[in-house]
Amino acid sequence: MAHYDEIEIEDMDWSEELNAFTWTCPCGDLFQITMAELAAGEEIAHCPSCSLTIVVIYDPEDFKDAAPGGEALPSQPPAAIAAA
Repeated sequence: MAHYDEIEIEDMDWSEELNAFTWTCPCGDLFQITMAELAAGEEIAHCPSCSLTIVVIYDPEDFKDAAPGGEALPSQPPAAIAAA
């Protein structure tokens, strides 16, 4: 599957409202990936309004403490990402 782009997680924005990292999609919506998805090893962020996807480049170790399945996940990104 071809992806629209590859984006470093440090370049993405954290959305409190969506509880997800976001990146602007060419369609005008936002690519989104949650901390639970990152903790599960997911690296593909999807746009909810079109078929485009991006590959998120990140260190899985930064998300190893996030609970699987999304239970008790922090409402902020890990400090290593937030400080970038």
